[in-house]
Amino acid sequence: MYRFYTSKATPVTIGIRREDPERIWERRAPLTPDAVAELVSQGDVRVLIQECERRVFPVDEYIRAGAEVHPTLEPAHVVLGIKETPLHSLLTGPVRSIYRNALVPRTHMMFSHTIKGQEYNMPLLSRFLTGGDSYADPKLMGEKSVPQLEARLVDYELLTGTDGKRTVAFGWHAGVAGTLEALSAMAHKHLQLGVASPFLYTPRPHTSPHLDAHRTQLRHIGSQIAEYGTPKSLGPVVFGVTGNGNVTQGILSILSELPIVKVNADDLPALVSDPGTDLRKIYLVHVLPSSYLSRANGVPYDRSDYYANPQEYHSLFHTKVAPYLTLLLNGVGWNIGFPRLLTTSQLGLAKRLAAIGDISCDIGGGLEFVSRATTIDVPSYDVNGVTVVAVDILPASLPRDASVHFSERLLRYVRSLVDDYKGVKGEDVEATDALKRATMTSGGRLQNGHKWLAEKVEAWRATQGPRTKGKRTTSDSDVSSEHEGWRRRAVERKKRVLVLGSGMVAGPAVDELAARPDVELIVASNTLQEAEHLVASRPNASALLVTMDDRTRVSQLVKESDIVISLLPAPLHPVVAELCIEHKKHMVTASYILPAMRSLHPRAQSAGVLLLNEIGLDPGIDHCSAHSLLSRLRSENKQVVSFTSFCGGLPAPEVAEGVPLGYKFSWSPRGVLRAVGEGATFRLAGQNWEILGENLLVQNFPDVPLSNVLRLEGLANRNSMHYAETYSLKDEELRTMLRGTLRYPGFSSLMHSFEAINLLESSKTILLDCWSSLPRLALEQKLGVSIPEDDLPSLKSALASVLPGSSIPPLLEALNWLHLLPAPRASPPASSPLIPVPGQALPPADALALYLAHVLRYVPHERDLVLLHHEIVARDRSGAEEVHTSTLTAYGDARASAMARTVGLPVAFATLRVLDGSVRATGVCGPTAEKAVWRGVLEGLESRGLGVKERVRSGPSMEGVLAAGLQRTTASV
Repeated sequence: MYRFYTSKATPVTIGIRREDPERIWERRAPLTPDAVAELVSQGDVRVLIQECERRVFPVDEYIRAGAEVHPTLEPAHVVLGIKETPLHSLLTGPVRSIYRNALVPRTHMMFSHTIKGQEYNMPLLSRFLTGGDSYADPKLMGEKSVPQLEARLVDYELLTGTDGKRTVAFGWHAGVAGTLEALSAMAHKHLQLGVASPFLYTPRPHTSPHLDAHRTQLRHIGSQIAEYGTPKSLGPVVFGVTGNGNVTQGILSILSELPIVKVNADDLPALVSDPGTDLRKIYLVHVLPSSYLSRANGVPYDRSDYYANPQEYHSLFHTKVAPYLTLLLNGVGWNIGFPRLLTTSQLGLAKRLAAIGDISCDIGGGLEFVSRATTIDVPSYDVNGVTVVAVDILPASLPRDASVHFSERLLRYVRSLVDDYKGVKGEDVEATDALKRATMTSGGRLQNGHKWLAEKVEAWRATQGPRTKGKRTTSDSDVSSEHEGWRRRAVERKKRVLVLGSGMVAGPAVDELAARPDVELIVASNTLQEAEHLVASRPNASALLVTMDDRTRVSQLVKESDIVISLLPAPLHPVVAELCIEHKKHMVTASYILPAMRSLHPRAQSAGVLLLNEIGLDPGIDHCSAHSLLSRLRSENKQVVSFTSFCGGLPAPEVAEGVPLGYKFSWSPRGVLRAVGEGATFRLAGQNWEILGENLLVQNFPDVPLSNVLRLEGLANRNSMHYAETYSLKDEELRTMLRGTLRYPGFSSLMHSFEAINLLESSKTILLDCWSSLPRLALEQKLGVSIPEDDLPSLKSALASVLPGSSIPPLLEALNWLHLLPAPRASPPASSPLIPVPGQALPPADALALYLAHVLRYVPHERDLVLLHHEIVARDRSGAEEVHTSTLTAYGDARASAMARTVGLPVAFATLRVLDGSVRATGVCGPTAEKAVWRGVLEGLESRGLGVKERVRSGPSMEGVLAAGLQRTTASV
């Protein structure tokens, strides 16, 4: 027994290893600085890291996150790396337990490249097994083992879910990087043949720190192809893709940036031979086994039979697919006994083939002629005139994106190991079980499923002979040495987020941002109580009392922040933006891009500042979900002929029953009243419409048929035609371009009555003596005559001068419910508190907003509903039309309203993307300016149970119903 004479407990220690210096392109990291910050914030986890100037994340970022630099990682309980550990630095000795004066085995996690019995790594596997030190070269041996306390080896490749699929892998990024390398190689091959194609401008994956930059460049290449076509001498450019796993998904993802048309293998002969084939497209055939495999007797492919009897099948890839390809991207694996995809002799049949990207990199496998792996330095070689790319460390050329992806999935297993070393039962049972399955060695023995490797290890040992005699005796000082002179304590520098405003939608944004341990949150508001409520129990958040009148104070807060979120009223956003430009700070807001904000674009760009707008619900999620669906339709080469989108924040049906307007306020009442006075421009069923603000409530859509359960009406929303450009839709191809707001039936007619009696006047002021005088005083202002106080008949007579008779009873009923009629007074609704009458003169619209904010507010146990629905009619190559829909339905809960979640969460997700450096855009932008924003928002919503559901159907769209309804309401104007 080896004891330490100390009573002081030590934290569980994680070590991040320096990768083998011989692997010059290996820049990935198993954990990002953000992940380290999350671990360290737990308080009982210590993270050590070895210095490495080649790593994609500078060591200073880890130090700021809370890690400590250590030369050997000797104190680490868990050692993390990417590739296998060099033998001279491998620590297989035990480490001190955190709770008792004893030693416990260390754990290593890596891609060990031993699970298939790879002979070149048997020396590594041997070191984890009993007696391993005896066969190690003393010159290449680090710390020695202690019997029965040999280190545990966990291989990432063996981490799987309950479905057997790998959970921690780089396959998707390999697919992306391999595609970029292959496209570049193809272009150079064509250049050797005297043909320059747009793909000459394909970026190699390692040339930019962020994948989004590569996507942007591919989109540019795609736009050139769509406009000018590919060189005629090449004929149609046809990409073949194999496989169906993560690698293939990565391939298809990056190719989606091009003007892709998907075709079947059977279409290839006609496609290639037809001189009329459109060269402004790239043709992609995703070749699945059923397309080219069959039994020798001609029986079609059957998956179960194939894996049971692979020797009975043969491949027809060389005749059905290969002769028509320009580029082959291979993402399918291969095993001995299975038919090859393409043999060396068959390669000669692929006369059009310029390049092959063997992303699976099975040497001598499914592609027999792939005889060796290549490097990032020299990524290709020629075989029979075809360029072959077979880089075996493809994800390393996208080190940042790949590391972030890997770290996010690894973190749960690291937490499980921490719990294990603490001696507590973790809550993530699935992760614990997965670690057991992924353990190759423990206690000096091979674990179940890997015991067959003992023969491989012993065969290697037999060739070595013992190099050392006896067993190592480990002293206390050997194990406990901490190398204090090399350790540097982190001074954590959190990223400061300033939130201006504390209104109805702030809560979910604050919660999401404050959940990040690397964020320091400041909520500045003119209502300190609201701000303090938002940050309560958040140790990394604080509240400040600030008004926008105090420009000096606000300016200083902006200066001291890393990013600013403005949840203020829309007219104040440009004021905040001016300060952000002055101090070179990014800004995020959910509001529309107003002219005053748009005018700041050149200055913001010059300052390198991003002013990100329209990142709430509408606008915000509507843009993100529309862009996602439209991107998919473009990848399928479908023509969009109609775009209709409606969004609404409503009370849940049971809450709306019997309430005036069928409405309650989950966001600014003044904003709701202001919106109903905005004019609208749109196109519907081939007819262009321009509705004046004064007519918007009359020229409405009385029936919006997007639900089989809810009856809804709609109002056109501002200038829809502007969004044709935003969504890159071709104006001349669109018969409909319409964005609208959803309401329950009766909203428009009652709100129009409010407008008719001057309750929506926003300039001229009135001075109230009591709330019931509001309708009377507003109407007096409009008519220029006096109406007797507390005289209901006189009020009714005045109403008749501005409203048709049919509109007066529902208006009076609503005013009665709202307690806005003179005596005899009706009892106020149960939910209405006593509201102080304003002491100063206000415009009627401001007074009404103030009143409705109290009377039509949500009370406990009432929930709201957010409904967002896109309907896109797309036409395929045959001219047939499909109706594609994208729908988000969200209900509020006890924690937050649906409106607060769907406005606040996108703001938070976008802010974190900007903070993390994923967004490169500058100037005044919306969410569609960069995929990192809109994709990040959609992925974040999905993770919070707010995913957007896409469907497709045939049959009529809603255009006919909308057009008929609009014609009816317009006739009444």
